[in-house]
Amino acid sequence: QVQLVESGGGLVQAGDSLRLSCAASGATFGSLLMAWFRQAPGNEREFVANIWRSAGDTYYADSVKGRFTISRDNAKNTVYLQMNSLKPEDTGVYYCAARIGPGWSRMRSDYAYWGQGTQVTVSS
Repeated sequence: QVQLVESGGGLVQAGDSLRLSCAASGATFGSLLMAWFRQAPGNEREFVANIWRSAGDTYYADSVKGRFTISRDNAKNTVYLQMNSLKPEDTGVYYCAARIGPGWSRMRSDYAYWGQGTQVTVSS
C-alpha cells in the first residue's frame, strides 16, 4: 500500500508562485510513476503533469506547459510541483498520484494511489 501526503497549497495572487510537495511511503519510490492532477469546483479531475521513474522524462498538460515544473527526489521519496505565473484558472484541489507497473499514462483511472489533496487558490 502506497501512502501519499501533499503539502504546500495556499492562497496567492495571480502571477505568484507556489511549490507543492508530495511525500510517499509504503513502496519503492523509484518504481513509481508519479503525477499531479487537479480538480476545480464543478469540474472533473484533470491531468497536470507526471514524471517518469528515472526522472528523465516529464509531461505536462498544455494549460501549464512553460509555467509548471514537476520534479522528484528519489532519495527523499518526494515529488514536487513548482508552479510559477499562477492564474485564477489554476485554482483547485491538487492531488498527487502514483502508479505501480509498466507504462506511462495521464489517465486518472491508471493511478491506484492518491493523496488527500491540497487546496490552491489564485486570486485575480
